[in-house]
Amino acid sequence: MEALARQSVEPWEVIVADNGSTDRSADLVRRFAALHPCFRLVDASTRKGASAARNVGARFATGDVLAFCDADDEVAPDWIAGLQKAFLEYDFVASRFDLTKLNPSIDYVHPQATGLIRDPTFDFLPRAGGCGLAIRRSIHESVGGFDETVRFHEDTDYCWKVQLFGTPLGWASDALVHVQHRASAAARFRQARQWAASQVAVYKKYRRAGMPQISNRAALREWAAMGGLIVGVAMGRVRSEKLAWRLGTRLGRLQGSIVCATLLL
Repeated sequence: MEALARQSVEPWEVIVADNGSTDRSADLVRRFAALHPCFRLVDASTRKGASAARNVGARFATGDVLAFCDADDEVAPDWIAGLQKAFLEYDFVASRFDLTKLNPSIDYVHPQATGLIRDPTFDFLPRAGGCGLAIRRSIHESVGGFDETVRFHEDTDYCWKVQLFGTPLGWASDALVHVQHRASAAARFRQARQWAASQVAVYKKYRRAGMPQISNRAALREWAAMGGLIVGVAMGRVRSEKLAWRLGTRLGRLQGSIVCATLLL
């Protein structure tokens, strides 16, 4: 909230959607909003998940452009200015991501640090993380907002359905978001498993819309290489968080394949 309040271009409003928090978050927002009138807290606890929270926030917003950011990330001072610049050319844009500020020990460069995400193992249309997406309100409403049945990879689903609606996804290189990654191996494993399981559901949905079938050869090679990663962790050559993410992804894909009756290893 402090980062949003420090923007070089003041946003018309900031809607904080409380998706059923059980800590002191709501009280912190109320106190902050008392000092910053452009901030407003709304109840988004009826349905859990990022999709539901973003949709509720969008319904309460009054502006013509909606920009989404997450509570555990931090926007740069010129984030809004960078989005405004991008909207001179596009009606739907993704921000640039940085991991170094909030994750000083990380040895991974986010694919959205240099452009839109194009993943050869999950390839259809360009996509981007939900934190930092911005869109014309009219387009958001025309596509029905975020799909609230998609709990994870909801941003991929949103990016693809907006593009299939006819609105290209642009790149806002001057709009920077500092993204927070999960720190512990257990948290990384859990997040990777949830994302990968949901990825299968998104894949099944968009195969009907023309997404090419994905080969499982690369995934099988990942499974085969898992033993080497385990040895690397045991010998101290590989960080446990890396193994946790890779293992969570593979198990999540397997879980999703069973639930969705669609093979994506």
